[in-house]
Amino acid sequence: MLEYEFETVFGGGVFATVVERHRDVIRERGKRGWRFAGWIPVKQKGYGYIAEIDLIFERETEGQA
Repeated sequence: MLEYEFETVFGGGVFATVVERHRDVIRERGKRGWRFAGWIPVKQKGYGYIAEIDLIFERETEGQA
């Protein structure tokens, strides 16, 4: 069975800031056994830029193959 966790990444108002940080978060989670499964925009500001996203991670639950 899979379990999922979500980590919110804030962009400080511009999506470029989110993009710079997401790589570090994904690498760190990977070291702890999580797989990156996708992302969801959480907050959108004026002119359509995304200010906040949730990164989705998955892994096998303990005791599962």
